[in-house]
Amino acid sequence: MKLSDLQKYILKQSWQSKDKTVSKAVLEKFYFDHKVKPKEIINIITKSVERLIKKGLVIGYGWRTPEKWYIRQVKLTSQGKKFAKNLFGIQQELPFKNLKSKKRKSK
Repeated sequence: MKLSDLQKYILKQSWQSKDKTVSKAVLEKFYFDHKVKPKEIINIITKSVERLIKKGLVIGYGWRTPEKWYIRQVKLTSQGKKFAKNLFGIQQELPFKNLKSKKRKSK
C-alpha cells in the first residue's frame, strides 16, 4: 500500500505517542517550514486523515455536521500499528545456515 509522506508522518507521530493518539495541531508541524497558507494546511491534513480512515489504518475522533466531518484527533487501529511499526524498519535476517547440521553431514 502506497502512502504519501504526510500519511507516513501521521502514522509515525501516532505510533510514538503513549496512547497511540495524536491531535491535528501536532500534525501541522509537518508543514512548519513550507510556505503554504494555514487554511490549505488544515484541508490537506484532513484529506490525508480521511484517506487513512478509509484504508482502515486510523480512527478519527471529532464531530459531524450534516455537511462534513470535523476530525480533532487520530488514533491507530491494530492494522495501523503493524503498518507504522514497519515504517520504522525491520532488521534484516541474514541467511546463515545451522553449523551443527553441516558438521553432522560431513562425518
